[in-house]
Amino acid sequence: MIASLRGKFIRKTPSSIIVEAFGVGYELQVSLYTYDQIVEKEEGFLWTYMHLFENGQTLYGFATPEEKDLFIHLISVSGVGASTARIMLSGMKPYEIIKAIIQNDSKRLEMIKGIGKKTAERIVVDLKDKLKQHSQGYPELAGSFKPSLQEDACVALIALGLSKSVAEIAVKKVFQSDVEMLSLEDIIKSALKNL
Repeated sequence: MIASLRGKFIRKTPSSIIVEAFGVGYELQVSLYTYDQIVEKEEGFLWTYMHLFENGQTLYGFATPEEKDLFIHLISVSGVGASTARIMLSGMKPYEIIKAIIQNDSKRLEMIKGIGKKTAERIVVDLKDKLKQHSQGYPELAGSFKPSLQEDACVALIALGLSKSVAEIAVKKVFQSDVEMLSLEDIIKSALKNL
């Protein structure tokens, strides 16, 4: 399996790159995101993924290991093929896709050509938890998806026997006041008083 390539970019288009390495030219399908990263370069390094299918194989190239990881996650979702994943990575930056998935924003994903409502919702459901763990590679997302105090408080109240809906309403009431300086314990106590 070819995991990466370093060489001269002898042909570049917004959808494919030919990389010459050791006298061999490799054609890689790329996203607009990757193309933008290398368009001014004459040579460089790309992470690769070889997609095998019944009638052949296609080699995909990525500017970063995080983009490659996201591509692999996307094609693991039923109904999302390699071409669709590449279109997604061309329509949005990788961190924007991750942010939309983690924030349950399937509507944002539907704005990408070829992504319907059901596919967008399936992507969110299948990948939300997985991508929370892989968001560290994106400085743009740093700290954005750690469990919030609000989420932690809801979990604690549910553990105390409240239903999810009651817990969420109680915590929401607390957060309507200024709670930035409150600890998790204070938020839970305030929520219980609001019941």
